[in-house]
Amino acid sequence: MPPPGSSPGLLEVSKGALSPRITVYTFSSNIFEIDTAQDFDGIKEVLRKNAGRSHWIDVQGLGDIKLLESIREEFKVSSLILEDILHTHQRPKLEEFDDYVFATSRMIGLNQNLQLENEQISFLLTENILFTFQENYEDCLDPVRKRLKEGKGNIRKSGSSYIMYALMDMILDNYFFLISRFGEELETLEERLYRRPDKSITYEAQQIKRALIVLRRAAWPERDKINDMLRSSSPLITDNTKTFLKDVYDHSMQVIDLVESYKEITTSLIDMYLSFVSNRTNEIMRVLTVISSIFIPLTFIAGVYGMNFAREDPKTGKVLTNNMPELYSEHGYVYTMLVMGIIAVLQLIYFWRKGWLK
Repeated sequence: MPPPGSSPGLLEVSKGALSPRITVYTFSSNIFEIDTAQDFDGIKEVLRKNAGRSHWIDVQGLGDIKLLESIREEFKVSSLILEDILHTHQRPKLEEFDDYVFATSRMIGLNQNLQLENEQISFLLTENILFTFQENYEDCLDPVRKRLKEGKGNIRKSGSSYIMYALMDMILDNYFFLISRFGEELETLEERLYRRPDKSITYEAQQIKRALIVLRRAAWPERDKINDMLRSSSPLITDNTKTFLKDVYDHSMQVIDLVESYKEITTSLIDMYLSFVSNRTNEIMRVLTVISSIFIPLTFIAGVYGMNFAREDPKTGKVLTNNMPELYSEHGYVYTMLVMGIIAVLQLIYFWRKGWLK
């Protein structure tokens, strides 16, 4: 990120940016070739050799400003667009110009440690040429490469804008895969919740919710971008491509609906766990209350007779008739225990009839 107040369109490579690996895919209805290039001169050589055909130029790594500057000079690309390519925090969007179309998408996936990765993929579409820019060397676009190599369907016949559609469709399909994974995890959490509520359930549900929020932030602008492409008047996005983009738009709506549904499920799981904990606490408090209620009158009786006021004045020998005559009853202890037992039983019967002992 450039410092605040920097000039718009300033090109600055971030620390740790990888050197670009450039692969050029040249194709037509019956031809498919793969070439590699070290710099923009190599790209120009491949384009010159295969003039009149469609090309997909995949750039992995954004550590070479000279390459981007050469693209700007050759295709008259705004420096603001190149800045958006380098600063990989853009939300999905579409920008149209006279000679090219620029778009960004968010490729979201899980790494080997099952942690969420969020990578920007930038698209620069010119006449018969599609540039894609990725931050890393990981081959997240391989499914489209395989389709292009096999040449099945319309992928070689429909030009570079169709490749752009195919890549965006693959990105949305990956969203479905992630949502399916999250759905399975939520089902597992729900089973654990009914079996034995545990604190870890809320933590895992919150982690899934955070991942769904990341998906939501990508899916909503992705839908808007696809809608802009459908309404685009640019000749670079062909009518044939727009036909398939309608299907991608439907997919984006499904992704949004699923994300919102699973977000509600994660919230309900957390609320359900808290409800279980609250109910369990209420049950414990009810048992403690019943026990306390039984012992309160018993403690009162024991406290009264524990005062031990003397029946006889030790100095004068006078009998104090109002000072607890029961202390000197022959069977006072037995009677007291019997009364306390009756009180406890009566209370238990009362609590049982009220349903407090269930």
